[in-house]
Amino acid sequence: MTSPPTGPRLRVAAYVIRRHPFPALLVFDHADVPEAGTQVPAGGVVPGEDPERAVLREVAEETGLTGARVVRRIAVDARPHPETGQPRLTTFLLLDAPPDGPSAWEHRVGGDGADAGMRFACRFAPLPLEHPLADAQDAWLGLVDPHWSASGGAAGRPGPARDTAH
Repeated sequence: MTSPPTGPRLRVAAYVIRRHPFPALLVFDHADVPEAGTQVPAGGVVPGEDPERAVLREVAEETGLTGARVVRRIAVDARPHPETGQPRLTTFLLLDAPPDGPSAWEHRVGGDGADAGMRFACRFAPLPLEHPLADAQDAWLGLVDPHWSASGGAAGRPGPARDTAH
């Protein structure tokens, strides 16, 4: 007998912005799974962990980038997982990237989690983005800067979502 779900999976997603020489968003592609699409760092929140700590951990785990600074929470997205349909709540956070460092690099995920050993091709993509991100992860960029709004904006995205920017 299976136990009933305990609620939606709590997640975070990071909009890590490098401001100079032009605004750019930290994104990555799975080097071994290109069909996964371009994404921002995102992942689960450990029980008892606040979103700000979780997002810094996810950025470091998935990209190797350290030294980013959390600016603020942007929105909470309540769309279910696109493949499984499982409920989830994803808190999107804005982070400032460290001013120095490479524009592109490859990172191999360490540890023993589900992503361990995966290779991610990381880069800072100029804003506004040329192409949409996987899983509509770009839906909230317009709340950071209206010029970065995703095509159709958050209102054009599927499922319920809450704007927490105000």
